[in-house]
Amino acid sequence: MAKNFDVLVIGGGPGGYVGAIRAAQLGFSVACCESNPYADPKGEPRLGGTCLNVGCIPSKALLHTSHLFAEAAHGFAAQGILVDTPKIDVPTMVKRKNTIVGQLTTGIKGLFKKNKVTLLNGHGAFVGQTENGWQVKVGEEVVEAKQVLVATGSRARHLPGVPVDNVRVCDNVGALDIDAVPKKLAIIGAGVIGLEMGSVWSRLGAEVAILEALPDFLGAADTDVAKEAAKVFAKQGLAIELGVSIGEVKTTKKGVSVAYTAKDGAAKQLEADRLIVSIGRVPNTEGLNAETVGLQIDERGRIAVDDHCRTNLPGVWAVGDVVRGPMLAHKAMEEAVMVAELMAGQAGHCNFDTIPWVLYTSPEIAWVGKTEQQLKEEGVAYKVGKIPFAANGRALGVGETTGFVKMLADAATDRILGVHIIGANASELISEGVVAMEFGAASEDLARICHAHPTLSEVVHEAALACDKRPLHF
Repeated sequence: MAKNFDVLVIGGGPGGYVGAIRAAQLGFSVACCESNPYADPKGEPRLGGTCLNVGCIPSKALLHTSHLFAEAAHGFAAQGILVDTPKIDVPTMVKRKNTIVGQLTTGIKGLFKKNKVTLLNGHGAFVGQTENGWQVKVGEEVVEAKQVLVATGSRARHLPGVPVDNVRVCDNVGALDIDAVPKKLAIIGAGVIGLEMGSVWSRLGAEVAILEALPDFLGAADTDVAKEAAKVFAKQGLAIELGVSIGEVKTTKKGVSVAYTAKDGAAKQLEADRLIVSIGRVPNTEGLNAETVGLQIDERGRIAVDDHCRTNLPGVWAVGDVVRGPMLAHKAMEEAVMVAELMAGQAGHCNFDTIPWVLYTSPEIAWVGKTEQQLKEEGVAYKVGKIPFAANGRALGVGETTGFVKMLADAATDRILGVHIIGANASELISEGVVAMEFGAASEDLARICHAHPTLSEVVHEAALACDKRPLHF
């Protein structure tokens, strides 16, 4: 007899495991299936998806280590700390990263046990519809569930005809396991992964060249932020070339050779020890057996859903990288919680207008809401408050004066429309903007809130004051 559940979650990444836990909290009998071992030493499926295993978490571990190394090499002396020339032990750095990953992925299994979520080892594929819901084949067995949540995530997009061996030519997986600092590193794609990995290896001593097909740098970010980031990254040694067209990529005895056409039409060749390809991601919809049950997939390979993540099939939902919208772990989590609550008849909520974006470079970059260029295109009258970190006492004290906070508010109502930050701890500071926008706050509301002194958060406060042209410290 088939195992029977109220809810079956296909995929154990951020959207999947969070959705499973929330559904269990709401009283459903829940199972979650996962098949990807993510290089598990025992070859067992690992929870956490791309984010915990080969994405967000391991990359932040490497970014932190490389930041400390750069501080020791270039920042300590200015503070009167004298050390010998630091050296990096890459295998130890990678081992630490792997330990963190193992700790967190194992922790999710503990959370499943605590919340009585059944973990099924195996790939999930639809078999058909039943009177009570759906049959799904998981590994070699068929289970039944009244409702199914698809959270199968995404994988790295590869260049056609360019095999990724994750030794010389790497995607996000191989980029996290490079075993020595390359003398020269080439990166195709100046998005989040390209910039973060470029930052890691540049700080550790590699010469980094990034090739980007788009004509504008960080086109999704506010123009002021993108301009500031371009200047800072150039000073850090990241050579970023825009508007290029990639040609033949070949592995050589010495490394990798990339032929490309520059923005001005000139034919160029880039030689490097290693190459990281970071040109976006592809949703994982293959193997779901979607065509058999009629699950609608759009032209980009994503599962078609409405604003509440319902698919075209009754009782089947989908969240995260496998549906429309930004491929962000926290977006997947929010969608998953919403879906679980809707399953329970509650008023699930996910405001796609207040999902923050973060780049964990140095300085960090974060934003929420509209950019200035978007407001101009939409014909919205707005006002701007912009304050540099250089005017903040805490920023001076910790030696993190690069960047600024920029706030955009409606000219008529003063409602905050966007917050854009480039600077230290931007990933943490952006949450104040998210909360304010979620509750429809005005810039005056933030201006009237007492911020602890001295803190970096005071720059957000000053930006709110600046929207009304009354900053106190700038």
